[in-house]
Amino acid sequence: MTFSKPVLATDKQKTTLNWWEYHIGHCWMTGWQTIGDAFRIWADLMGSNYDNYALPRTAKDPEAECIEWFWATLGEDEVYPKEFLEYLMQMSEDVRTGKVETIPMDEDFMNRLKDLTDDVELDDD
Repeated sequence: MTFSKPVLATDKQKTTLNWWEYHIGHCWMTGWQTIGDAFRIWADLMGSNYDNYALPRTAKDPEAECIEWFWATLGEDEVYPKEFLEYLMQMSEDVRTGKVETIPMDEDFMNRLKDLTDDVELDDD
């Protein structure tokens, strides 16, 4: 399951964005996506549809969780500066072409990390 949204209007073979790709493809489309998310949560509030907000370990009150998500969504801004997007595109291109050496995580490290995090419990506020 992926928890991040894709960077809109990007091509894997390019490392720069022109005006059209950045302003229309990224800024405009990301803005509409954020507005759509806010309206979806608002519709959940109006329809008392709190099933998606009843998180087992963190949400004691799904309605309050939905309200918090709604207000948080209104303040979201997932539009990134053009220079930052081009930096990320260049970095991924460097990894893809082998210009930058990547170090894979071995199984021992992942097992150790899993052992360390299995014992951690979430604090209840």
